[in-house]
Amino acid sequence: MEPPALILTSLENAPSLIIPMVREIPPDVIKRRPRAGKWSAHEHACHLAEVHSLFFLRLDQMLSEQRPRIRPYDPDRDMPSHDALLQMDLDQALTRFENDRKKLVDKLRRLPGADWERTAEHPEYSRYSIFLMTRHFALHDLYHAYLIEQLMLKRDWEPLTVPE
Repeated sequence: MEPPALILTSLENAPSLIIPMVREIPPDVIKRRPRAGKWSAHEHACHLAEVHSLFFLRLDQMLSEQRPRIRPYDPDRDMPSHDALLQMDLDQALTRFENDRKKLVDKLRRLPGADWERTAEHPEYSRYSIFLMTRHFALHDLYHAYLIEQLMLKRDWEPLTVPE
């Protein structure tokens, strides 16, 4: 299997699409959650930076082990606190997103064709390979970009509540 050029292009271009969009969001909206339990645009953007470490870990595991067992990621379980993403420095997160993405794409471009077919056991998916994981990651970018844009364009916000 040849490296999937379209997926790599999508991964490579994601920061160029997402970062300017995040920068467009007014300061009074960037950290505002649409409702309790839902992420703000700030949190979505920081999450995109945070998940690179997980992707690198899984990729290294799949390249070094035969059919490893992947631990599912659950931000509610795996983040140190409910507000962890909200407390992150957005500028640092966006810089990390851009830099880690370059490293990731460079690493993926160097993968031999056969490595794209390496598999792992993932309890949530019927099959899981480096190819599928990489495509999933590219789609993950677009999903969060869409949610960020929805928040940027949102008109009707629930009233802000002040914790007692």
